[in-house]
Amino acid sequence: MEPDIVCIAKGIASGVPLGLMVARQSIMRQWPAGSHGNTYGGNPLACTSALKTIELVENGLMENAAQLGEYILDALCEMQARHPSVGDVRGKGLMIGVELVKDKKTKEPARLLRDALVHGCFERGLLTLGCGASTTRFMPPLMLLQNLADEALEIFEDALTEAEKQYL
Repeated sequence: MEPDIVCIAKGIASGVPLGLMVARQSIMRQWPAGSHGNTYGGNPLACTSALKTIELVENGLMENAAQLGEYILDALCEMQARHPSVGDVRGKGLMIGVELVKDKKTKEPARLLRDALVHGCFERGLLTLGCGASTTRFMPPLMLLQNLADEALEIFEDALTEAEKQYL
């Protein structure tokens, strides 16, 4: 006998809110009608958008994310050798983190440097996000092109160099 599974999810597909509810019939029959709906369920525009998003991910965007993610990680690892504040570079696909430290031996987090880097990137037209104690996160769209990745890496290194002058 298969276990009963209930899944309630809400998210955004291509900028359109979407919700869904999935359960085995044995669970669904136990609830009175109307007790298992959700605000964003069944919207035709959201469902169409979600289906197109799934199609795009299955037909090339995952491979693009894997290839460009590896390319960006390699470039950031090369940058790590040139910059005393880059303590760690990690990620999978296009979700990548660069941890900044005051000293590579002690690995003491460099929060102010990270904040200056995020701000410097923003001023140059690149959106990054701080996370954790002193990590800068990259989360570009899955359809990122290599020329834009190169531009982002140039901006990042320029902003990093400037932030290091101020905080190291």
